Amino acid sequence: MTSTELIARLRSAGLATGSEVRLTPLGGGVSSDIHLVETKGGCFVVKRALPKLRVRDEWFADVSRNRVERDWFEYARGVAPESVPRILAADPEAGWFAMEYVGGGAVTWKARLLAGDARPEDARRAGVLLGRLHRSSWADQAMRGRFSTLPNFHALRIAPYLLTTAERVPAVAAELRDEARRLEHSDQALVHGDYSPKNLLVSGDRVTVLDAEVAWFGDPAFDVAFLLTHLHLKALLHASRPDPILALIPTFWSAYQDALGTGRDERLEERTARLLLCLLLARVHGKSPVEYLTAPSQREVVTEFCCRHLPRPPRELAAMTSAWRQFIISP
Repeated sequence: MTSTELIARLRSAGLATGSEVRLTPLGGGVSSDIHLVETKGGCFVVKRALPKLRVRDEWFADVSRNRVERDWFEYARGVAPESVPRILAADPEAGWFAMEYVGGGAVTWKARLLAGDARPEDARRAGVLLGRLHRSSWADQAMRGRFSTLPNFHALRIAPYLLTTAERVPAVAAELRDEARRLEHSDQALVHGDYSPKNLLVSGDRVTVLDAEVAWFGDPAFDVAFLLTHLHLKALLHASRPDPILALIPTFWSAYQDALGTGRDERLEERTARLLLCLLLARVHGKSPVEYLTAPSQREVVTEFCCRHLPRPPRELAAMTSAWRQFIISP
């Protein structure tokens, strides 16, 4: 869709008023075209899913995920309206929607972490929000039906992360494929699917979550492990001084548990630890490697650690993080 076509559609939806409409591409993602739209009446964001993702490998996914993301936003606003942008308009046939622009000095949590700015309140708020979202949808039959999106989740997460990594790291291929099969048969709660620091905007005492196109009713451990993967990798990036970032891990996990409540799932931590190892490995060998680990030695650290522990993962996250700390600071 060209800029002229998009503006015409926005005018038809009553969003682009006045003669001056400016589109500015926004970066930070590989799966969608995202534009900031500025008009006389204000500004907002338009997002359109791409059939082929912008990565080195061949990676295709159904653009219907644009609708899945919009559905997740609409659901989540009922749980945490202060933490989810409002949907302003949508065109399912053209595959785009418009949503509130979260400005006001908001920055991604990822930007802070890359700069070594480790604030406990960011981790606590992220944990509370995720716990609230999982608790609200836990064993919800309506949500299970609404987000029966396994093909989408398989195309965006299971295949490019776990199965691709299994092909590229034969030493733990069996463990990765077992985990992929297990995920395909899980259905406890509504999963965001991309709950990472790049999709969490922080500003003052507010945290806003974005990018929910992978949403799926499955194992909530995936969201927890996905976020913790990034904290562990940021600690590796700052291996000369990892403790401030590593300290965020128990802060996030404790806040998440408190918000989720007791008696939900006694094996959640065990599954999270195993998934954490799988995702750490996938972020250096899968189709979506993190861009900030540029040294081969850093990728080797991740590979060796995960191959050593995946056959028998620690059951507790504290043990995992302790082992990771010792491994990344060892000469």
